[in-house]
Amino acid sequence: MKTLFALGVWCLLFVLCWPLAILALIAWPFVWLLSLPFRMVGITFSALFAFLRALFMLPARLLGGGRGAVTA
Repeated sequence: MKTLFALGVWCLLFVLCWPLAILALIAWPFVWLLSLPFRMVGITFSALFAFLRALFMLPARLLGGGRGAVTA
């Protein structure tokens, strides 16, 4: 669905201003390549925070706490 929307926006841009649409079509792979390191940093930080959360919650999970714990 996202790809279909992007194609529709590009077609509209092509009708309104075709040189800008061609420039966007040519520049998109370079923008994607430049964004790869930032994506990798984001994935790394996400994994790091998930690991730290699991590490800090480990004692509570071992003692029986967690989502399924029943409090009386």
